[in-house]
Amino acid sequence: MSYIEFDKNQLVNLEYSLSRELLRSNRAGSYSSTTIIGCNTRKYHGLLITPQPQLDGGMHVLLSSLDESIIQQNTEFNLAIHRYKGGIYNPKGHKYITDFTSDPIPTITYRVGGVVLTKEMLFISNSDQMIIKYTLVSANSPTLLKFRPFLAYRNIHSLCKANEDVERRYDAIQNGIKVRMYQGYPHLHLQFSKNPDYVHVPDWYYNFTYTRERARGYDYVEDLFTPGYFELPIAKGESIYFIAGLETENPLNLGKMFAAESKRRVPRDSFEHCLANAAQQFIVKRGKKTEIIAGFPWFGRVARDSFISLPGLTLVNGDFKTFKAILDCLIAEMQGPLFPNFGTGHRVEYNDVDTSLWLFWSLQQYVKFSDDQNVWKQYGGVLNEILSSFRKGASFNIHMLDNGLLYAGIPGVAVTWMDAVVDGKPVTPRMGLTVEVNALWYNAIMFAIELASKAGDTAFVAEWQSIADRIPSAFTDTFWLEDKKYLADFVEGVHRNMSVRPNQLFAASLPYSPLNEEQCKGVVDRVQNELLTPRGIRTLSPKNPLYKPEYTGNQTERDMAYHQGSVFPWLLGHFAEAYLKLHEKSGVAYIEKLYKQFEVVMSEHGIGTISELYDGDPPHKPSGAISQAWSVAELLRMKYLLSQVQEKNTVKPKKSNQKTRSK
Repeated sequence: MSYIEFDKNQLVNLEYSLSRELLRSNRAGSYSSTTIIGCNTRKYHGLLITPQPQLDGGMHVLLSSLDESIIQQNTEFNLAIHRYKGGIYNPKGHKYITDFTSDPIPTITYRVGGVVLTKEMLFISNSDQMIIKYTLVSANSPTLLKFRPFLAYRNIHSLCKANEDVERRYDAIQNGIKVRMYQGYPHLHLQFSKNPDYVHVPDWYYNFTYTRERARGYDYVEDLFTPGYFELPIAKGESIYFIAGLETENPLNLGKMFAAESKRRVPRDSFEHCLANAAQQFIVKRGKKTEIIAGFPWFGRVARDSFISLPGLTLVNGDFKTFKAILDCLIAEMQGPLFPNFGTGHRVEYNDVDTSLWLFWSLQQYVKFSDDQNVWKQYGGVLNEILSSFRKGASFNIHMLDNGLLYAGIPGVAVTWMDAVVDGKPVTPRMGLTVEVNALWYNAIMFAIELASKAGDTAFVAEWQSIADRIPSAFTDTFWLEDKKYLADFVEGVHRNMSVRPNQLFAASLPYSPLNEEQCKGVVDRVQNELLTPRGIRTLSPKNPLYKPEYTGNQTERDMAYHQGSVFPWLLGHFAEAYLKLHEKSGVAYIEKLYKQFEVVMSEHGIGTISELYDGDPPHKPSGAISQAWSVAELLRMKYLLSQVQEKNTVKPKKSNQKTRSK
């Protein structure tokens, strides 16, 4: 029995099966995504989606889908399913699906009369190629398989429309063809492990509809191009392999390639293995760059998300090499003290204050895991540049006040992680002194002093120690609400924003805290009572009149809800850390329960992974990206934190790096 599987009753129920999506990716940056029955419901769905650096640097859907048919006694049974305008599904091949399992790799079983056919799909690890294995388990008469590819050749954020510019020609290659829709694009190579008959009938199919895009308020109707179709016989017990990729392959090697790739896969036979497998999917090594994809299917590289995700995706596995490779790639793209927020190439945005401070935290975790004594020698210059630039003044009015706190922001720009913007205005305008930025600022200074002290850099220590010494009192004077026992979210002039948000949590969770233990407890208790859910931490208390219980609707409606009540799983890692610091062994059972509550989501939304966010109100429906790097990473780190507390109580305690100010 597979850890994640769906039976026929679930699969033929479209309301159920179309809400569950499959994702597979590789280290080259290519991915495939669709629903568990193969019906595309998003413009981001497709069988082969690859980076196209020579075009716009974005991800492009090349092969949208592959329709398979079983032919027996001159009767064709199409196994595919598409939705067209008017809510029409044609064909309705999902009715032939009897079973779906995900371990060790996704396998769909079809039954048509006496024919039983299985379909397994995986990616080649380091190239833009994916393979599908078809096995005829049983058949009572001669059987043919027919395959019709549908091409899109467009950026994932756009849609394909029928046009006369498409290239209709093809070139024959060994056991297949190569085609492309437009000049400037690479050819798509479609090959089989045995020689098929190919019939070239180039044509457009019209009005495919994507229900998830319609619900999100976007254009949702697409036309797709098919160059023709393939037919080949298959015998009972035989396996046939199909490969789609940007380079030609020796068809005789497809079986060996598939078997070799299968052995490399982390099994999905448990909750922990699902998380470990999901974690691998975010790391991309292309050329000389190693990066983290923030989330599938529409995110690219985001520096903030990368720094937050790095420990959970790499360090808990002891993968220090990948950690440093990703870190070094991000540092190479710095502009002054700032890191790239969104975008690549010439369209990169450098517009936030906290990302640079998350670098310090990420390195802190690296030192904790690796005990590397050369971090100041390697990265001290970068850390010093960030601190000094922020102190003297940087873009977006980032500067240090006389009391040591960090001010950031200009009107109309969101410079913190709560960065949703509607009609050119931040949904959560947090200009001034923000609580998490200053918690990160204090932690960054203290960590840099720690590294410099060990390295004997007395000049740096002398320059920054006096600043560090005055921050805790300034921090509590500014943010601590004595009558309410929690922290203000941000302060601008005489205005204190007292919204209960998770941003205060970092003042209690970070290795160096400006709070005393009693204040940390007040923060954790407030977050626990008003923001904690089984799926993570709400971004705003339900008691606030601005609270949005659901993340739904068009882009404006969703942006208005994004940080106004939506639940983010990644925040749970910092809640767990703060909670365990306070309660230690007595808090293990509670945090372990929160961790294990995510096991049920393995068969929801993006199967085998964790979503970007969830609704603020029960039943906390999943939303956003189906697989988010920091969601997966912080759950893995949460598991590690639990193991550390448990180990601490069974062996001699290790000296903690936590610096909590006494009362």
